[in-house]
Amino acid sequence: MTELLFRDDAYLRSCEAEVVAAGPGGIVLDRTVFYPRAGGQPGDTGRITFAGQTIAIGEAVKAPDGAAVLHPLAEGAALPHAGATVTAEIDFPRRLGHMRTHTAMHLLCSLIPGAGVTGGAIGELKGRLDFDLPAAPDKAAIEAGLLRLVAADLPVGSEWIDEAALDANPGLVRTLSVQPPRGSGRIRLVRIGTEPPVDLQPCGGTHVRSTGEIGAVRVAKIESKGRANRRITLVLE
Repeated sequence: MTELLFRDDAYLRSCEAEVVAAGPGGIVLDRTVFYPRAGGQPGDTGRITFAGQTIAIGEAVKAPDGAAVLHPLAEGAALPHAGATVTAEIDFPRRLGHMRTHTAMHLLCSLIPGAGVTGGAIGELKGRLDFDLPAAPDKAAIEAGLLRLVAADLPVGSEWIDEAALDANPGLVRTLSVQPPRGSGRIRLVRIGTEPPVDLQPCGGTHVRSTGEIGAVRVAKIESKGRANRRITLVLE
């Protein structure tokens, strides 16, 4: 299992790590700052340095076993051997764009209470969420709500609950097609605001420390994608 350092500090840009395994698909480290593609958020890219050379890392993904992070190396790159110590560094400006967008997606959820999320995608400064809604919400009202929550500079943090606590409060889960991963005995929640929170739901992604860091955001469009499916696209500057 790879230790996921980004869960405790999403602003950590690099770390030293030991190579656990290396093969044509990439390398597995005992610890990493690389977020693997999941939940609509792209995986991090970056580089590793070892033995005096720097090698580009493509988009990080989950290894087939689901417990480790796979760091794909550039084609033809020399593989570090198992047991080697490397320095892993992410492309932080790209990650920060994902963090700002992902946090904005949570604010969007908070402005459409009660509606299930049927899909979504997170880009560097653009993202979308699909909601189970019979009618499109007012675009100007949604945008005004987002700007108000960004200006409030609310704290963003995380906490853990056990699976039984989630079972007792199923309303925390907003996504209809994807459920939080189970099996470890605990679920990570992302909280925006204090009491009561503006948003509180299971999420394993990376986020900014406060909503003020999202910056300027606008609703690019609201589309109908079916009888009761409304797609809202946000753009950040």
